[in-house]
Amino acid sequence: MPLTNTPNRLNILKSGFEMPEHCGGDHWAILHGDSLQIVRQFEPHSFDAIITDPPYASGGANQNTKNRTTSEKYSSVRGDRALPDFDSDQMDQLSWMFWTASWLQEARRAAKPGAPVCVFIDWRQLPSMILALQWAGWTWRGIVDWDKVSSRPQKGRFRQQVEYVVWGSNGKMPVDRNVGCLPGVYRYPNAQNRIHITEKPLQLMRDLVQICEPGGRILDPFAGAGTTVLAAAMEGYEAVGIEMSDTYFQRSTERLKTALVGG
Repeated sequence: MPLTNTPNRLNILKSGFEMPEHCGGDHWAILHGDSLQIVRQFEPHSFDAIITDPPYASGGANQNTKNRTTSEKYSSVRGDRALPDFDSDQMDQLSWMFWTASWLQEARRAAKPGAPVCVFIDWRQLPSMILALQWAGWTWRGIVDWDKVSSRPQKGRFRQQVEYVVWGSNGKMPVDRNVGCLPGVYRYPNAQNRIHITEKPLQLMRDLVQICEPGGRILDPFAGAGTTVLAAAMEGYEAVGIEMSDTYFQRSTERLKTALVGG
């Protein structure tokens, strides 16, 4: 069933659900609201893949440092040049793991049998993400490395220049899927001219979405800058994103309208 998006209806949402603020075009949409609440409203088996970059709730050795704003934790830019903060990044590890397992469980219900899931994470939360993925019922299938090329040097230590994609599937994953052999390591520098603090490179996302079978539909519950949705649309997929932040909903939808609709 092709994705249809009208001012009052997205055809994969349950009929009794009141449509939230949203923006979209041919084969794509971004919904404004809490991902955990909205994902529950999709019809079962609506998506061919879940690909997302959720809040890591990382960036600190103790709870006091975790409680800092995201711009303080993840950016050296200060003052009026700093990018806007985002929510859901100040939880302790146990709370974060429970929350992550909760939305992953809802996302699995919305995914088709065999659908792949790909979730970004850093080294601090990697063990917890692997546990949460399996707790939610997904089959864990491995880790993909994103080599960011450079990072802050630490004398006498290894550079922390890698982030990870924990990936798996909704049950069995047939070997005859119409997907080629994908690499396990991607090497791209951080995105330049970012509109989101933790924005991922567009080419990285264009490569990553190819885990989905051609013509499939991808869900990103944490749309952020809209990069996953944009990458999916550029590669010929349908895509739906969800973004809670007022600021980033506006930024991501303006970006997609400019890139995909021509302004």
